Amino acid sequence: MLFRLLLEYDGSGFSGWQSQAGATRTVQEVLEAAFEQLDAGPARVTGSGRTDAGVHAEGQVAGVSLSRDFEPEALKRALNAILPADLAVLGVDRASADFDARRDATGKTYRYGVWNGRASSPLRSARWHHVAIPLDIVVMKQAAVELLGTHDFACFQAAGSDVVDTVRDLRRLEVAGRTGAEIVFLIEGSGFLWHMVRTLAGTLLEVGRGRRDPNSMGALLASRDRRQAGPTAPAKGLTLVSVEYGAGAAKGALASGVS
Repeated sequence: MLFRLLLEYDGSGFSGWQSQAGATRTVQEVLEAAFEQLDAGPARVTGSGRTDAGVHAEGQVAGVSLSRDFEPEALKRALNAILPADLAVLGVDRASADFDARRDATGKTYRYGVWNGRASSPLRSARWHHVAIPLDIVVMKQAAVELLGTHDFACFQAAGSDVVDTVRDLRRLEVAGRTGAEIVFLIEGSGFLWHMVRTLAGTLLEVGRGRRDPNSMGALLASRDRRQAGPTAPAKGLTLVSVEYGAGAAKGALASGVS
């Protein structure tokens, strides 16, 4: 029986999503260990994507095939009784046999949080990137507009990736001031390259500091050179907000609203 899960986690204590040699603790392995405790047989949990170490999620979607059938709400309660405090299952539903959490995803939305106060904020230290230098939101918004649409985003991909096709559709790149010193980047796209979202954030922050011309984004994209883009912003400021699936790929829509 295949189930679709909606997950929330604080990435601070995880070495990313994917189980890997040398990683002390990952979201995938903690979930799989929980299924073993439920006597659900060997379970391989597949996520919609691999969040890096320190990255958080409010709406990660995963699929898991179990040898036993469970009532979805009962499975959710049982998992949450086992899982640690920094990982929770928000929704469970049965999915069709051909559901693939990664391949069926049609888009993802991320949020990157920046605390732009002169003094740090202890209450935000685990979830926000602190930038003490005043940032110009107007020019960051100007630069963001140049990055929208379908482009080759090779210059925003981390070195070492083996991805060949670096063209992606960036549907939304919003720079918003919330309250006080909070600045939020909302990023939505068809898919993202390795470290692409954090490099977009790092590049916009350089624009906001006055270190980069907001009108230079077109030339940066054309360069396809990672060395020309800004630094990769710290992982702790990034949260996976939601994963989108087309109507034909819903295959068990979750009551939480992830579509």
